[in-house]
Amino acid sequence: MTIRLYDTSARQIRDFTPLTPGCVSIYLCGATVQAAPHIGHVRSNLNFDIMRRWFLHRGYDVTFIRNVTDIDDKIIAKSVEQNRPWWAIGYENERAFNSAYDVLGCLPATYEPRATGHVPEMIEMMRTLIDRGHAYVAEGNVYFDVRSFPEYLRLSNQELDGLRQPSGEGETGKRDHRDFAMWKAAKPGEPSWETPWGRGRPGWHLECSAMAHKYLGRAFDIHGGGIDLIFPHHENEIAQAKAFGDDFAAYWAHNAWVTMSGEKMSKSLDNSVLVADMVKRWRPIVLRYYLGTPHYRSMIEYSEEALREAESAFARIEGFVQRVTEKAGKAVAPAAEVPPAFAEAMDDDLGVPQALAIVHTAVRQGNSALTADDKESAVARLAEVRAMLGVLGLDPLDEQWAGGSDRGEDLHGVVDSLVRLVLEQRQAARARKDYATADAIRDQLQQSGLVIEDTPSGPRWELGSR
Repeated sequence: MTIRLYDTSARQIRDFTPLTPGCVSIYLCGATVQAAPHIGHVRSNLNFDIMRRWFLHRGYDVTFIRNVTDIDDKIIAKSVEQNRPWWAIGYENERAFNSAYDVLGCLPATYEPRATGHVPEMIEMMRTLIDRGHAYVAEGNVYFDVRSFPEYLRLSNQELDGLRQPSGEGETGKRDHRDFAMWKAAKPGEPSWETPWGRGRPGWHLECSAMAHKYLGRAFDIHGGGIDLIFPHHENEIAQAKAFGDDFAAYWAHNAWVTMSGEKMSKSLDNSVLVADMVKRWRPIVLRYYLGTPHYRSMIEYSEEALREAESAFARIEGFVQRVTEKAGKAVAPAAEVPPAFAEAMDDDLGVPQALAIVHTAVRQGNSALTADDKESAVARLAEVRAMLGVLGLDPLDEQWAGGSDRGEDLHGVVDSLVRLVLEQRQAARARKDYATADAIRDQLQQSGLVIEDTPSGPRWELGSR
């Protein structure tokens, strides 16, 4: 089956046909590094990480570009507020974002260019747009003339009449209030770069058009980002790039938000949940399951209850993986192919919820095989499950999660030692036929959120629902 994706520009699901057979080029709008990442920020990268993994599984060579916006109004405002250099704030938060991507198991970008490293490319693009009549200089600013580009607003499906273009401080000299800033004139105390039109700094949108052109050429396959970027950011990117002469993106893919009380999670609304805080309370693989398994175009309403449900659901998968591995006496390699039903779900606009249902079905079948002492069937199901989980970045036996690099794994070893000590006391009580004490110990462990299973090789434990 052909991979099919919802294309925002077409407002429908389309068959995916790469520009170059066997290759996929993806540009994802990355972080604006004025603050540390919350789970809404990393959801976008997680969704496109799964997209990338699926293309890789299907045999494509994937180039994945994710930019870093390390200079803009918000970063400058933070610099003033904190009395710190703008570049120090940007670098600190860029590292925090990369740490969040890493801890949640995202593959590293092929290239991760910074806006400040591509000013020459921006100047070249502006010069061409000015020469062609698509941009103009006013009081040291450079603006894009939206009326010069008839396709403007096709992505967001808006009408130019009545459009309210978001504007920042100091955007003076516009011919039309709907025009947008490509370059902002320098203000005292702000960072700036020399251009033929005076010193200044990039507008938000110009960087992505310039960097996509540099790293992916005149045309590429997929441009991604959150739905909040459709307008003005992506609309303005298209105008700049196409007026410059590029074909730009063939497909536009947008992920939905993480919300809290029905509102988009945002630092400005003071309703954000930082990744660094979350991974202290939840295992990173559980957080990836929670953020990555809903459909990328559906909203996620944040709640502790939903996270507990995700934890329990993943525990069932992980428990099966562990039991079959113990039964087999060695690691079971992932199957070369995923089940056809899983592939069909993923091919259909990355239908992760439907694909995940296939995972849970295979887990139930594998558990039934274990109950029936059918080792061969149980091992076969585990091979399928590992293959499917690998596509989703959720294989608990993968080095990312099995290496013990996060604090959750460190604590698991400590808890395991303590639980085994208590279980030895329970076994001793059972040996002396003190079943009341043995049952009381078991009940106390279960009240603590542990599930105890008596097996022929001795008792084993796992985390249950909180």
